[in-house]
Amino acid sequence: MKEALIALTRDALGSVRDLLPIVVVVSVFQVLVFREPASGLWSMAAGALLVVAGLTFFIFGLRLALFPVGEGLAHALARKGSVFWLVVFAFLLGFGTTIAEPALIAIASKAAEVAAGAGVIGSSDEAKGSYALGLRLTVALAVGVALVIGVMRILGNWSLPIMIIAGYFLVILVTTIAPQEIIAIAYDSGGVTTSTVTVPLVAALGIGLASSLKGRNPMTDGFGLIAFASLTPILFVLVYGIVV
Repeated sequence: MKEALIALTRDALGSVRDLLPIVVVVSVFQVLVFREPASGLWSMAAGALLVVAGLTFFIFGLRLALFPVGEGLAHALARKGSVFWLVVFAFLLGFGTTIAEPALIAIASKAAEVAAGAGVIGSSDEAKGSYALGLRLTVALAVGVALVIGVMRILGNWSLPIMIIAGYFLVILVTTIAPQEIIAIAYDSGGVTTSTVTVPLVAALGIGLASSLKGRNPMTDGFGLIAFASLTPILFVLVYGIVV
């Protein structure tokens, strides 16, 4: 119990340290540049405290459970020797973590509002909700496929640079035929997938799998899954834009 409290306190101090520069910059600009009343800082301070609390418990939970679970399942599946279940687990992990990614939910909702304002889709709540959900499902499917490709790369000891270069070359080709309205959203989709929920579990999967396989180096083989998780959403959303 004592060790858990010490770890929680350490995470809280780390969250304050990470968030403090942002709060200082925003406060300085609000008061000195934009000449906004200082009273508005109280609401920002309250929000910052909530962010610190949420970030603290999130990081603590990652180290307490999610990292060990991801690595433990990768070890267990590798020992079991079942490529099928390893691939299924990788896909479901990528899909499940991405569909719940807060950054993706935010960008999909905002993209739906902008698309409705530009007349690309209908302005009804149903049309915007359908567009946002379709975008989230497309990105989640892309990350699921990305983890399957990444796991197969680790198992087959394939070259990461060649696969990444080939992937981005394909992205460039598809970009030339994709609608202009979807290109920027597609490229942003690659970034929002690699955020707070997805990255820790994906990294734990890769490192755990590489550590379990004989002849694999966790430093060179365990990383790289996140690169695929950033690449495939761009390609899938571009295709989504072409089709939809």
